[in-house]
Amino acid sequence: MPKVLFLTTSHSYNDDRIFYHQAKALRDNGYEVKICSLYAEYKGIIEGIEIESYAVLEESIEKKMETFRKVCDNFQPQTIVCSEPLAVVASKKFVKEHNASCIYDVTEWYPSMSMLGKYRFPAKIFQTIKFSLIQWYAGFLSTHFIFGETTKKFPLAYFFCFKKQMILPYYPDTAYINENIKNIDSDAITLCYTGQISKDKGIENFFNAIDKLCQKVPALHVRILIIGSTVQESDELYFSALLKKYSFDHIELRKPTTFERFTEAFADADICFDLREINFENNHSLPIKLFYFMGAGKPVIYSNLKGIRKHMGSLSFGSLVDPQNADAISEVILNYIRNPELYHLHALNARKEFEEKYNWSTIKESFVDFVKRSIDK
Repeated sequence: MPKVLFLTTSHSYNDDRIFYHQAKALRDNGYEVKICSLYAEYKGIIEGIEIESYAVLEESIEKKMETFRKVCDNFQPQTIVCSEPLAVVASKKFVKEHNASCIYDVTEWYPSMSMLGKYRFPAKIFQTIKFSLIQWYAGFLSTHFIFGETTKKFPLAYFFCFKKQMILPYYPDTAYINENIKNIDSDAITLCYTGQISKDKGIENFFNAIDKLCQKVPALHVRILIIGSTVQESDELYFSALLKKYSFDHIELRKPTTFERFTEAFADADICFDLREINFENNHSLPIKLFYFMGAGKPVIYSNLKGIRKHMGSLSFGSLVDPQNADAISEVILNYIRNPELYHLHALNARKEFEEKYNWSTIKESFVDFVKRSIDK
């Protein structure tokens, strides 16, 4: 039975991409699968997948690498799937000595804006160069690449174009999607924001659009549903100030839910939003939540991101907008209220496209085959 080991520093052992999709797909095809994360402490077997996870994220780099090395030596995998450069570097010796393959699954920007945010000029330039060199080194050590989206292929896919690679988007399995197509009401509407609450992710843009909507139609009953939380203390202070500034009458805050129940959490939403700022990193991203909104049958209003346009073109189930144009966004919402047939068409289109093109079953076999070929090399 072939062995596949997943190594990740910053993702949890039950990460939706790693555990619920990739690991389960390999398990179902007869592979022995193990996940090692440095994010939280856990050891055991969950649904036939072995977990050996450690809470050493705040430890030294050498401690983290040594943890990964020991897991590699004990498990003896034929293929290692790494989510971050550190995992790639840590597995270098094992890969060389045992002729194993090392698949670098690139799903995050490296270096990300959050990584560089704590540095000031000119230190930020130095750190950018340093982290970029680490990324290139990980690319050099890897034997294969998986890219979560086309826009994240740069620079590795071009510097190491001779290495085997594939695009594996963040499509969810239908098993974790709760379909809930609604009919829109002419005098009441529920607008939903999910995920990290911060300026960068667009919470203020969301509030601005709702405020403009309320000004235009004072009689409209607007319910705001927010599912998520702040990460940094500065975000908490920022969000508290926004709540005081706008003082919306009907706003519900829910803590992040489990992955399996995510779509159930926003089942009563009419429209789902993601109005993140359009900076370089965001603009070249393909937000994962988009596919969950689709699967649930929810029309969406999203920032006009290059990552979405390049992967999907124009949307048949929503609008791509300037996130700072509150007036235009409010008009999109009003258009749904005034044209319930359009709203229902977009809801149906969202579900239809998810079922036909954007669910895990459409790409699962290509992933399993890619791993198999990495072992057969």
